[in-house]
Amino acid sequence: MSDKLKYEDKLGAVLLQVQDDLRKLKCSLEKIIVNEGDETLDIQPLDNAIRKTESSIRKHAEDYLKAVTEQVLVLPSIEDLPKKTVQIPKWKPSLERFPDVHPQREDLPGSLPGEKHQSQLAMRLLCNPAHPNNRDILYQKCGISLPDVHKRSTNAVHQHHRIITGPTVKPKGCHSLAIPEEDMGTVPGKSLLCMSIKTASLHPREDTYSSKIDSKSRCLKQLKLETEPRSTPLMTTMTPPPTRISKSIDHGSMMQGTSDLIPKSPENLLVPVPVIIGKYPFTITKGRINPVAADFCHFKQSFSLCWSSVVYALEALEKLLRDFAVPVAKVSGERLVEFAHGWDNGWRKAPPVFSLLSVLENWEEVLGLVLRPGQRYKGEGGNEAAAIHIQSCWRRYVARTAYLRHCRRKWAAGTIAISWLMHAQMRRVRKALQARRVRQLENFRSRAQHLAANWKHIQSSKRTIIHIPSLGYSQSQRLNLRGFDILQNIQISRLFDIRDENVEVIYICPRHVGEDMLHYYTSLLKCDGATDGDDIVTTEASSWVRRFIILTPEAVDYFPTRNMCLSTLLKYSPRTLKRIRNLIQGKQAYIVGGVAHADDLAVADELGVPVLGPEPAIAQHYSTKSGGRRIFTGAEVDVPPGRGDIYSLNQLHETLAELMSQNFNVQRWLFKIDSEHSGRGTAYCDICHLNCYNWALQKHHYYGPELWNTEWNQESVMVKYLDEIPEWLERYARPAKTSCYPNWACFLKTFLRQGGVVEAYPPSDSVTCLTVDLLLEPGGEVTMLSCGDQLHGSCQLETIGSTVPQTSVHPETLHSICMRVGQACLQRLIVGYVSVDLVTFLNHNTMEQKVWAIDLDLTYSDQLAMTQMLLMMTGGTLNCRAGSLEVPMPIREKCCEHQSAAKPPVVHRYAVIGSHLFHSHLSMLYHNVFFMICKALGIGFNIKRKQGTVFALYDNHDRCSIGMITVSEDLQGALVTFAQNLSVIHQEISSSKIQGETNFKDLVKDIEDVLQMTVQNKQRAVKDKPAA
Repeated sequence: MSDKLKYEDKLGAVLLQVQDDLRKLKCSLEKIIVNEGDETLDIQPLDNAIRKTESSIRKHAEDYLKAVTEQVLVLPSIEDLPKKTVQIPKWKPSLERFPDVHPQREDLPGSLPGEKHQSQLAMRLLCNPAHPNNRDILYQKCGISLPDVHKRSTNAVHQHHRIITGPTVKPKGCHSLAIPEEDMGTVPGKSLLCMSIKTASLHPREDTYSSKIDSKSRCLKQLKLETEPRSTPLMTTMTPPPTRISKSIDHGSMMQGTSDLIPKSPENLLVPVPVIIGKYPFTITKGRINPVAADFCHFKQSFSLCWSSVVYALEALEKLLRDFAVPVAKVSGERLVEFAHGWDNGWRKAPPVFSLLSVLENWEEVLGLVLRPGQRYKGEGGNEAAAIHIQSCWRRYVARTAYLRHCRRKWAAGTIAISWLMHAQMRRVRKALQARRVRQLENFRSRAQHLAANWKHIQSSKRTIIHIPSLGYSQSQRLNLRGFDILQNIQISRLFDIRDENVEVIYICPRHVGEDMLHYYTSLLKCDGATDGDDIVTTEASSWVRRFIILTPEAVDYFPTRNMCLSTLLKYSPRTLKRIRNLIQGKQAYIVGGVAHADDLAVADELGVPVLGPEPAIAQHYSTKSGGRRIFTGAEVDVPPGRGDIYSLNQLHETLAELMSQNFNVQRWLFKIDSEHSGRGTAYCDICHLNCYNWALQKHHYYGPELWNTEWNQESVMVKYLDEIPEWLERYARPAKTSCYPNWACFLKTFLRQGGVVEAYPPSDSVTCLTVDLLLEPGGEVTMLSCGDQLHGSCQLETIGSTVPQTSVHPETLHSICMRVGQACLQRLIVGYVSVDLVTFLNHNTMEQKVWAIDLDLTYSDQLAMTQMLLMMTGGTLNCRAGSLEVPMPIREKCCEHQSAAKPPVVHRYAVIGSHLFHSHLSMLYHNVFFMICKALGIGFNIKRKQGTVFALYDNHDRCSIGMITVSEDLQGALVTFAQNLSVIHQEISSSKIQGETNFKDLVKDIEDVLQMTVQNKQRAVKDKPAA
């Protein structure tokens, strides 16, 4: 047996030497660099081969150790052991965790009960070395002769010598590769891969339990230090602390023989060493290991079998400690071995710093030192590292700066390129649009010339009128108008142009027309449905229905909230344009628009028809307040004292001071924004609030009217006005419609941006405004189509309706004014429909009637559209030259035949028109329900008597806005009927608590004032006749 162990020692030394040589060869390969020309020798295949050989040798060494440790050895005699007692710690593990030390065998499936009993009896004898039959069984089974066993004394420790079979050594654990502490004093070459034979002192299990728990707790603390997940911990079961006996068992020396198997000599007789409580700690000072230190030698010899993998981790740890100038580091050898086995020690891979520091006992102190800024430069190669770091930072800064400069230049170049491409593209598009608009304008002018040359022929022949009631206001104005599509549809009464038998109407509607509205207007054209008399259906009325069509552009559904004008919507509606072209193909046709817009030219060019109206640029220039004053001045028509084209605040103050100094009789001054309409852009300020007004009036009386006209007399008053006007305007100026401009500051901002006019309000308590609609024919003639006195609501400057015909101005005077204005417009290439607003009042100084022209709208007015409906329902004509509405009465059947050949008798009628009636509660009633209520209240139109009430419907969705016409034999009766209808309808659809939003009440109040004035005029006329 001793010879066998001797050979085993030699084999172990050879295996260790081979592993050491392979490790040295592998380290030397890292320093070899062979250059052959421009090529570098690749040593990766040689390195792979060395690693493969090293792994194979390690595997064979482990197999060899496994075969050696599985041999059965015999415990030595108790008498040969030294007479030395060792204090054994108590160990008391839980029964369920402690494995059974008795050898276990699996029963063969075919064994008999007797054989099983005999086998169990033999095992009990083997476990009892003092039994007399044990010697024979062991000799038969193993060929070993046991020595004689003598009885112990009573003072000896109650233990039994047992046969211990060592477990199979696993290469995963570091404890399985350790060598007993007793072999540390022997020659390393003979004790690395050999087994040490010594006595195993069998002690009670409860002696080492407490130390094992401490070992487990320390192991758990070590595991918590790891910053990266690694392989499964090696200490997974509770083991006793590394005492002299347990260490040898844990490191592969559990098979212990007796002293009889080895010659008893001083070399082989092992002396026990003191118990070391620890995990093979050793110290590294200033990054250097003392190779002769006892703790390091202990660690190296204990783990010599896996030293080839430990040395890489140890070198990496030394280099890390030297680099960071760590003075003292206490290494836990067991953690180092665990880390070495868990780390893939490739020769090109560096271990992680935090994992490497976790093998230290004082890792917290070392980690704090490593993380200290600048500590790396205090260690080995610190100057070179600092220089490299400085150079790298500088190069990074230079590269980063250059990169950012490059990025900025690249971004700038891209931005410039994109901007230039966009600019070039926009320029091309702009040029293309300009060329298209120039072409459209040229086509517009050529068609206008053709229309002017053939106007007489077109008027006397069959023709088609395309009505586009578009409101081509600016975008800001359109977005601020509530119900913009309904405002464009207020002129739906243009349909009644078909009362001329030669006219067909194509009406472009800004909203979808429902069946109820279409049925209503069809009934009106047939003189059915809205009458209180018998049904009269004639062939002529039936033909009227076939001569009109209502179309809605499909773009209405695409832009429901953009408040786009009707011309723009039609421009982007190709299907509607195609249908219109099909309808007018081969016919005489022209367009009648609304407020002029640039898209009118595009629509006319698409359809190939002329437009009865001025060019959009001319219309926009003269439709402003200042442009209207220029036309009125050119027509030599009286205008209010004032001045236009004001664009600055100083200009406003100076102009106002000059006008106030020249017109002391004016009590209120008006400020009008050029581009606004319908009284929206108007503000006023009363002069009575001016502090120096009484003083200026005294100065005026002192000098007299003749001397006052000199400038030097007015200069002192103008200076005084200029001082007080800014504060006067700021405190007392008020916008007429606060819903559009809530205060003077907002109004003034828009006024100065768009320009405006300062005008005098008529100096009278009784002021009447009237509107006259003119047709400026392309042939050069001016025709008066409608005239009426205005009716106002809450704002005295906003028109809601009118009375037709007008009765406030003598017809000849009105005709003269209108002809002069019409001719002035024709001279400025303005044709089509024009609306002129006039104001009349009685001058108290001369007691003469004054008429001022105050506004000019180059568009088809709402009053004219309602007048067409009035003439259609009554079948009459409006003689503006005579100032009368002439309605033919139907001929009775009993009349003679010679009377039937004569013209029917003509009677005079008066009408009240309301085109902007609004009530929020009307939306709760459908149109048929509304007409049923009106019929129950006696509101309707008598077609035989040609008087009564007719409604105009604008919308079948919201239904808040309507139009109404009342016709009566005299003006007073028409006004009373209109006011009664409004009151009754308001009472029916409202309650005392919920009145709703409406303008009915304001209009009724204004009608009452007109009625009172009418009564006073009649009484005055009666008094004047006897005097005459």
